Amino acid sequence: MCSLVPAALLVGALLCLASSSSPAVATRSPGRTFNVLSFGAAADGVTDDSEALVAAWQVACRVPHATVLLPLGHRFLVSPVTLQGPCNTKLALQIDGTMLAPPEMGSWPKPRRPLQWLNFKWLQGFSIQGAGAVDGQSSSLQSASPATTSQRSAGHWQASGAKPTLIRFYNSFNVSVRGIRITNSPQCHLKFDSSGGIKVKNITISSPGDSRNTDGIHLQNTRDVEIRSTSIGCGDDCVSIQTGCSNIHMKNIICNPGHGISVGGLGKDNSLACVSDVVAESISVQNALYGVRIKTWQGGVGSVRNITFSNVRVSNVATPIIIDQFYCDRGGARCANRTGAVAISGVTYRRVVGTYSFQPVRLACSDARPCTGVSMVDVRLSPASAPEGPLRGGLCWNTYGEARGTMEPLGTGCLQRSNGYAMPLIQPFNYTC
Repeated sequence: MCSLVPAALLVGALLCLASSSSPAVATRSPGRTFNVLSFGAAADGVTDDSEALVAAWQVACRVPHATVLLPLGHRFLVSPVTLQGPCNTKLALQIDGTMLAPPEMGSWPKPRRPLQWLNFKWLQGFSIQGAGAVDGQSSSLQSASPATTSQRSAGHWQASGAKPTLIRFYNSFNVSVRGIRITNSPQCHLKFDSSGGIKVKNITISSPGDSRNTDGIHLQNTRDVEIRSTSIGCGDDCVSIQTGCSNIHMKNIICNPGHGISVGGLGKDNSLACVSDVVAESISVQNALYGVRIKTWQGGVGSVRNITFSNVRVSNVATPIIIDQFYCDRGGARCANRTGAVAISGVTYRRVVGTYSFQPVRLACSDARPCTGVSMVDVRLSPASAPEGPLRGGLCWNTYGEARGTMEPLGTGCLQRSNGYAMPLIQPFNYTC
């Protein structure tokens, strides 16, 4: 639920609506703009403006085609809030100024230490737009003096176990995010969960390359997504596609730095995972650990199918093309060998070109469920000018399909065939995606 707003503040907001003398919120006619300054926001980057934001939201939510405005030239410090619907159609949050997350977790009451900072849910036809910025301030300690760092580290996000997502949408449909900058998230920058009809365009996401688990855009249980003309730099996957996602289209994406465009990890703890119909085209990946990747845990069930990566340009990427069905990001029993695996089929790599710094291709598929229907067309990869260590040749393990056109270096098109056809699966399917 939204944060509680003092009665006096809410009454003042309603009076503001009724008054024709206030230009910001003169009437409740359709298409009105509700400036958070009119709801008591200090906009000094120090005072908590959460109540003003929620008050403006609660009024605008009831007005068709309304806009909540954070104006240019102001800085709004906002504690974690939930902005929820259902609301009237075509509601927009216009960010032209700068929204700031508190840099220290210790200043918040314990019940308000959330899994997300700006939490949007149950919305239809909503948009975030503008030329402003959303700043998580999670890297503020990196430029601080050693004394300041020591004094503040106990309360800072990076020193705590709780690291929230910066912007999260839940159970929301026909949502667009465009124009804004999202920076310095403690964890994921922009997450869509159990949503659909998503459009992301012309946004910039930026965090240091060494900031752990800071996915740029994270999708789970979300369908019908279009991500275009967006620049992402972070310390993890630039785009992360998790289970329950289908009909995902990415075009004109820059990933620098980061871990590339990733499907997965899927099937963790023997879970069911289903991803289908993903297209990533005209992608540039630079100074990254991976280029385009599919990763699954051993023991999972489900399927990944109909995935296309085309016109991908890589520069100084450790491993540009990778399927890893032995993915494990921790040691111990979770990394033990298991017989089950998420089935991967119908994966196409078309015109992937550029430089690598470790291994051009690594396709490591399950013994129990080999990858099938893999296609590689015109893949041209060459060593980076100054690799950090020894280079490895391409690897294909239990990966069946066809390589056509130019394949560089030799061994890149290492797909296996059996009489022209992929080997059949060893185990029967026992799940439904």
